[in-house]
Amino acid sequence: MPITKEPEGDQKLVQIGNLIARLRDDRGITQSELGKMLGTTQSAIARIENGEQNLSTETLSKIGKALNKEIINLSTGSLNLRIEGGRKLSGSIVTKSSKNSAMGLLSASLLNKNKTILRNMPKIEEAYRMIEVLQSIGVGIKWDGNDLEIKPPAKFDIKKLDTEAGMKTRSVIMLIGPLVHFFKKFRLPQPGGCRLGSRTVKPHFYALEKMGVEIDTHSTYYEIKTEKVKPGNIVLYEAGDTVTENAIMAASLIPGKTTIKFASANYQVQDVCFFLEALGVKIDGIGSSTLVVHGVASIDKPIIYAVSEDPIESMFLLSAAIVTKSKIQIMRCPIDFLELELLKLEKMGFRYKILRRYKAENERTNLADIETYPSKLRALEDKIHAQPYPGINMDNLPFFAVIATQAEGQTFIHDWSYEKRAIYYKDLDKLGADTILADPHRCYINGPTKLKAAEVICPPALRPAAILLIGMLAAEGTSILRNVYSINRGYEDLANRLNKIGANISILQSF
Repeated sequence: MPITKEPEGDQKLVQIGNLIARLRDDRGITQSELGKMLGTTQSAIARIENGEQNLSTETLSKIGKALNKEIINLSTGSLNLRIEGGRKLSGSIVTKSSKNSAMGLLSASLLNKNKTILRNMPKIEEAYRMIEVLQSIGVGIKWDGNDLEIKPPAKFDIKKLDTEAGMKTRSVIMLIGPLVHFFKKFRLPQPGGCRLGSRTVKPHFYALEKMGVEIDTHSTYYEIKTEKVKPGNIVLYEAGDTVTENAIMAASLIPGKTTIKFASANYQVQDVCFFLEALGVKIDGIGSSTLVVHGVASIDKPIIYAVSEDPIESMFLLSAAIVTKSKIQIMRCPIDFLELELLKLEKMGFRYKILRRYKAENERTNLADIETYPSKLRALEDKIHAQPYPGINMDNLPFFAVIATQAEGQTFIHDWSYEKRAIYYKDLDKLGADTILADPHRCYINGPTKLKAAEVICPPALRPAAILLIGMLAAEGTSILRNVYSINRGYEDLANRLNKIGANISILQSF
C-alpha cells in the first residue's frame, strides 16, 4: 500500500535513497545486480538512490529483503497508522508464525554446525534485530521468500557482535545458552525490547550456574564465563519462557542428563524442543513443567524446520473480531494454547465455532480454524489473570482489557507478572474506555462503552500497543496511532492483512 507522506517534501526520499545506496555498497552489490534482485532496471535503482522515485511500502519491503535490512525502520522518521474505524470485518485471515518461537529457534540454530533452514520465519522487527546480531558474529543468513537459511561460521567472531542491534531485542540473552559451548569468556549487551518494569534476568543466572556458567552484570553488558559446562539438576527460579529455553539450549550440548524443574511449557519452549529433537537431542516431558534433556557431544545435521503459528496473533485477531462485532474465519490457530482464553470468552458470551482441526507443518503443533460471530458480551464475575501454560498466556492477558470495554458490567484484570503493564491499559481511556487503575497490577474496566477515534502514541510495549490498534478498529472515525515500531516488533505486515478483511488502515511516514 502507498505511503502517505506528512509534510517536508521530497527531502526524505533523498535521505532514504542515500541510505539504500550506502547499504548496497556495504554489501558489494551493483545497481544492476540490485535491479535484477527486485525485477527492475539499473536506471530505476539509480532514480531511487537519487531520491527521484516515489516509494511504496511494498517496494521498500522488497529492497529491505534484498539488502537484509529494514529500510523504513532505519529512516529518521517514525511509522504511523491512520485507521478509519467502525467497520465490520469479513472473510478469512491466516495466523502467521510466532515471534517468540522464531527468536528461540534462531538462537538454537547456533548449536548446529550444519545448515539450518527455518521455514515461515516471520519478517518482523524483532527477527531483523536478532538476524543482525547473528550476521555480525559471522553467521551466514539468506532469505528465500519467508524461509531463512542459516549457516554457522567455522568460528564465531564474538568481538564483532552488533551491540546496537542486540540492545534492541531482549531475546539476545538467549544466546548465552548456545555460546557457552564456543567461548570460555564473552560479553553480551544488556537487552531491550518491551519496557514492562523490572524484568529480572537473575533466573537465567541461577539456572546456568548449575551447569558451570558464571554471569557478571555490568552497567551495559553481561560478562559470561565458564571453565567447563556440566549436566545438572536445575530448579528454575521462575517458570519463564526464555530462561527455560536458555537452560535447554545449554543442556543440549552437554553429554549426559540435565533435569529442569518448574520449566515453562509454553508454545515457544515446545517449538525449541521439537527443533532440537529433530536434531537428535532427546527431551522428555515436553509440554510439562519438568524437562529432562539428554545432551549430546555435537550437533551436525542439515535440517529444515517450520516455525509454528503464533497463538498471540490468533488472540489479536479474535479480539479484533469481537470488538468490531464481525464474522470472520481465523485460520491456523494453535488451539492448545488458546483453550482457556476461549473458555473465558465463551463464558463472557462470545460465540464461535471450530471449523476443523489439523497438524502444523512441524507435525507436532495442533491447529484449528475458528469462525467468529457477533456477540453480546458480559463481564465475568471472577478476575482474569495469567498463569503458566496451560493457563491464560501472559501475552494474551492485555487483549481482555480491550474486549472488556464491550462487555456489560465490570471486568477485573490482575496483571501480576509485570509491574507496569496494567498502567498502559489506561491508554484505552483516550478512545473513550472507562478504566480504573487500582495499582500497577490491577485494572477494572467498566462496559460497554462506545469507543471513539483519537490520536495516540504507541506505548513502548508490544501487547499494550496492539490493543490500542484493536480499539481503533472499533472506534468510529479517523484515529492516528503514532510510532508503531513496538507493533512491528511482533506482527508481520499487519495493516495490509487487516485491510484484506475489511479494515481501512493507511501507513503514514513522519519525517
